[in-house]
Amino acid sequence: MAKKPRRGLRRAGIAALVILGLILLSTAVNLVLERTEKANTPAYGERVAVGSGSLNVYRNGQEGQPIVLLSGLGTPAPALDFQPLIRELNGFDVTVVEGFGYGYSDPDAGPRTNENISNELHDVLAKLPVKQPYVLAGHSIAGFYMLDYANRYRSEVSAVVGIDATIPKPGNEPVPEPQPEFNWQRALAVTGVLRAVTAVAPGITDPDSKAYTDDELRRMRMMMNWNFGNPAVVDETARIGNNSQALRGVTYPDDLPVLAFVADEKTEHSAEKEAAAENLLKNVQRHQIVSLEGNHYLHWTQAQRMAETIRTFLGGGDG
Repeated sequence: MAKKPRRGLRRAGIAALVILGLILLSTAVNLVLERTEKANTPAYGERVAVGSGSLNVYRNGQEGQPIVLLSGLGTPAPALDFQPLIRELNGFDVTVVEGFGYGYSDPDAGPRTNENISNELHDVLAKLPVKQPYVLAGHSIAGFYMLDYANRYRSEVSAVVGIDATIPKPGNEPVPEPQPEFNWQRALAVTGVLRAVTAVAPGITDPDSKAYTDDELRRMRMMMNWNFGNPAVVDETARIGNNSQALRGVTYPDDLPVLAFVADEKTEHSAEKEAAAENLLKNVQRHQIVSLEGNHYLHWTQAQRMAETIRTFLGGGDG
């Protein structure tokens, strides 16, 4: 009878070794594939030194009114993700600044606070240089950073455009500092699990849009594998509550024009988002809130309508 437990332990040990071997093999294959992809895929944009690292910047190379695009949380390749909107903004000087952890920027950085992100963005734009004043346009979590930036560098910003931008939640509850945790997202990427999933079901990560080329979709899938769960984005995610708390009671300057696109996803939350945007902008002398049918990533499907509205708004019209 004593042999059965030992046999069970032996089998469990063998199974564990097999699983470990498969994980190591998958990790090695993933590393080789990633190195091959990076070697055979020319990078877009240019890298600009900021502090102890470098940020990647993509520019459309056109003359015109300058617009700086900032991505939402965890977007693996912002310059590619924004392409439908960039194409519709023909005639504008469009700049996409990929923050630490995004696109071809460095994957690690200091704490992802509003202040650090704003100052890094300011340093990059000063070094390029981008003509001032410029329009800040940002998606999702970039709403935090645009709000912070517009108050730090008001004279350099001509207008703000929010793309279903995140609005800091009101409240008085303190928010604890984020604590280190096991980075399971990075583990999925490094071990090749994410690569296997996206290879079998690419639609899981592909934009729900027909506005992208096959090459853009291919590159975004690759860069999802490269960037998923990197340290900078993980820290930024963990600090959402802290960054929101730091912006409680902060509003845009009264004289700064703000255009806010709100995604109408046909849920009860759409009206709540519009009300939150109106409350945030109630002090702003010239603001406009535009509801567009679509999901959170409005620039995937509503780029043409957005560009038309942006042109009108920046030209001084009613939209």
